[in-house]
Amino acid sequence: MNCLFILTLLVPLLPLMAAFGIAVYVLNGASGDDAEPPTARLAEGAAWGALLILLGLSALAVRQGAPGHFVVGQWFASGQFSVPVSFILDPLSLAFATLVALVGVITLRFSRTYLHRELGFHRFFLCMSLFLAGMLLIVLSGNAVLTFVGWELCGISSYLLIGYAYDRPVATGNALYAFMTNRIGDAGFILGISLAVWWLGTVEWSGIHAWANNASQFDKVQARLLLFGFMLAAVAKSAQMPLSAWLARALEGPTPSSAIFYGALMVHAGVYLVIRMAPVLQQVPDIMVYLALIGAATALYGWLAGLVQTDVKSALIFATSTQVGLMFLACGLGWFELASVHLLLHAAWRAYQFLLAPSYMHLVSRKAKAPPSWLARQQWLYTAAVQRFWLEHFARSAVTRPVQAIGHDMRDFDDNVLSHLVGMPERQRAGGNDKGDDVIRAHGLAGRLLLWCAERFTQIEAYLVMRRGESVFTRAMAHVGIYLRVFEALLERPRYLVLAVAATFIVIL
Repeated sequence: MNCLFILTLLVPLLPLMAAFGIAVYVLNGASGDDAEPPTARLAEGAAWGALLILLGLSALAVRQGAPGHFVVGQWFASGQFSVPVSFILDPLSLAFATLVALVGVITLRFSRTYLHRELGFHRFFLCMSLFLAGMLLIVLSGNAVLTFVGWELCGISSYLLIGYAYDRPVATGNALYAFMTNRIGDAGFILGISLAVWWLGTVEWSGIHAWANNASQFDKVQARLLLFGFMLAAVAKSAQMPLSAWLARALEGPTPSSAIFYGALMVHAGVYLVIRMAPVLQQVPDIMVYLALIGAATALYGWLAGLVQTDVKSALIFATSTQVGLMFLACGLGWFELASVHLLLHAAWRAYQFLLAPSYMHLVSRKAKAPPSWLARQQWLYTAAVQRFWLEHFARSAVTRPVQAIGHDMRDFDDNVLSHLVGMPERQRAGGNDKGDDVIRAHGLAGRLLLWCAERFTQIEAYLVMRRGESVFTRAMAHVGIYLRVFEALLERPRYLVLAVAATFIVIL
């Protein structure tokens, strides 16, 4: 069993250590074409290691049965509440984790050639390794807190790779848009964790499932609020209605990251979370109805918007949105096993399609297919599909602009209030650079107080130290110095030194 613990721990740790190794390698001055192969080999080697371990664990599960939930150790504790480092190895997690590692290996191998001589080559492989570590944590974690760690690793690596070309304002803007939208889901995830701690006293998936199956302790009101948090996280991560707009804008990243993030793996993380919460969902059918409606609306949205796309990646991403919506619909109807199979098959197929996307224009000789005639005849529906049902405009008004406005207000508060209070030099908005002597001038309440104290200490120093021979204090200190030198000379004599040592021992004893 100890060997099983170590192997399971290594699965997410290997990509995480690869990311750390790449960071150290880059900080040591890696540059040029010769520096690319070691970075790629390190990332690929970690992915291969995770894949081989998962294949071994899957073979063991087929032969002896899946180990299920087990605890490695305690992460932290507060009073009677503790969060262990736990993992869950059941058929769903093992199958999905193996697929994650396999797609990761293929994508990293593809990226070695695709991103050759790119300025951000090392940055790309570092972020991809972080993403693999996070995705494997999501799938294998035995509790919600450890799952949330992987959730955030995927989120930050996704943000960094959407803004991969950070010199392009469109890329950075889309990265920020996706980041802000996913923070809504993160807030829901934190709410779900908090309610689980408060009401259930556990964040273990097995503990939540046991609570759902215990009729004497189960409370439907608590279950609805708990599910609201986790389902909000799932809806945001899987880009379901009404939080679907960010998915199409996330394609600004390189094609390999689009394949592994939004085509194959990360977009399915929300579906995985829904399936993991199946025992609770089955006790609250009204929440499942909402899931089915959200999934059906997303599938319809993705299908109609995909019909009017003219480039390969956009068509694929809306097809992905449609399929993930169908998975939510299946979960809402109680077909969790069907959703699991659909998830695995779709992830593998869509990863292949996204990696092939750069070659489609060479493989297909004909032009892009025109929208179907029935859609073209419905002018209002055609316009809505082209405008993507105005979801982006709604999200921009409801999310982006308020966040930007808050940011501007905080900056103004910082410039006009906090800077004066702490004594920071005023910014030269029109001239560009600050004046050199502004650093030593006093600004604000704190600056004036420090300046007054500095002036008083300067006067004291000038009076006591600089006016040598003129002050009573300096003359007294000179006499003390003479006596100390005489005492030091006496201590240098052997007999007085032995006497001082003996007196020291007498005091100690």
